[in-house]
Amino acid sequence: MTLLKATRRQFLGAGLGTIGLAALAPRLLAQESQALKDVALQLSWLHSVQFGGSYIAQSKGYWRDGGLNVALNPGGPNAPVEPPVVTGQALVGISAADYTAAAVEQGAPFKIIGVAMQKNPFVVASLPANPVNAPADLVGKRIGMALANTPVLQALCTINGVDINQIEIVPTQYDAAPLLADQVDCLLCWETDLPVAMAMQGIESVTMLMADHGYAVHSQTYIATDDSIANRRDDLVALMRGEVMGWTDYRADTKAAAALTLEMYPDQGLDLATQELQAERQVPLMFSELTDANGFGWFTEDTVAQNIETLALLDRAVTAGLWDRSILEDVHEAG
Repeated sequence: MTLLKATRRQFLGAGLGTIGLAALAPRLLAQESQALKDVALQLSWLHSVQFGGSYIAQSKGYWRDGGLNVALNPGGPNAPVEPPVVTGQALVGISAADYTAAAVEQGAPFKIIGVAMQKNPFVVASLPANPVNAPADLVGKRIGMALANTPVLQALCTINGVDINQIEIVPTQYDAAPLLADQVDCLLCWETDLPVAMAMQGIESVTMLMADHGYAVHSQTYIATDDSIANRRDDLVALMRGEVMGWTDYRADTKAAAALTLEMYPDQGLDLATQELQAERQVPLMFSELTDANGFGWFTEDTVAQNIETLALLDRAVTAGLWDRSILEDVHEAG
C-alpha cells in the first residue's frame, strides 16, 4: 500500500503526462483492491459492542494494512458459526470451547487459536434483598433459565459440591421479568446482558460469576480449520493481529467502541448507553494478568487443563490438541 501511495505521488509530481487523472484513478483503485485478500470473520451473534474490537480493527484499517479485506458476518439463532468455517466461507469463526468440542466430536477439523473471553460470562444474577453470592446459596432457590443450560448448572454444582436436586429449576425466557416479578429468585445469564438491562432500568443486581467458582469454559474463542492453519497461516496471522490491535484499542476507550458500533450498524436498534455499559462490563472478562503478561487472546497449558476438566462435566471429552497457540505466538512475537 505504501508503494501504491508513492506511485500516486510520482504520477502527480510528473504532471501525469498524457494520462488524465480521471482515467488513472479507477486503475489505481482496482490495483489497491486486488492487493487485498477477501476473507470473512464469522461472528457468534448479531452485531453489538460484544464484537467492538473487531469493528475497531476494520474501521482503523488494521486488517487492510495486513493485506486483508475482512467481512464481519453476523451470527444469530439461525446462523451457527461452525458451518461457514468448515466450508471455507469464513476463515475464522467466533465460538466457545463447548460448541467447538461438540463439533469436533462430529468430525469437524477445528482448532481453537485464540481466547477472547478469559473468564466465561455466565453468571447467576439475583437481587440484593435475596442475593446469590456463592454456589451454596443456590440451595432452596428458584433459578430461572433455559432447560438447555441444565448441564451448565449441573457442572457448577458438581464443582462446588452442591446438590442440584435442592435447586428448583424454572424454565423461563431470556428476560429479567421473572426475577423482577418474584417468580424466581435468580437467573442464569450472561454478565453482559440481563444485568446490564436491569441496570439500564435503574435496578441493582448481584452477579455471581461462575468462572470465579471453578466453571472454566473458554468463551468467544477463535476457531479455524486444520487446513487453514497448515495452508493459510499468513492470512490467519494477519487477521488475528488485527483483532489484537482492535481489542487493545477497545480496552483503552470502551465508550469510543460503543459509539463506533452504533455508527457502523445504525439499523440494529442499539442504544448507546446500553452499549457503553456492556462494553465496560466486558473488559474484566476479556483482559487479565495473563493477557497483560502475554497479550490479548492468550491461553496456557493450565487454562486448557481447567477447560478439559469442566468440559468433561458437560460430557465433552477433549484433549489439549483442541487448542493451537502457534498463530497467537506468531502474532505476539512479531510485536
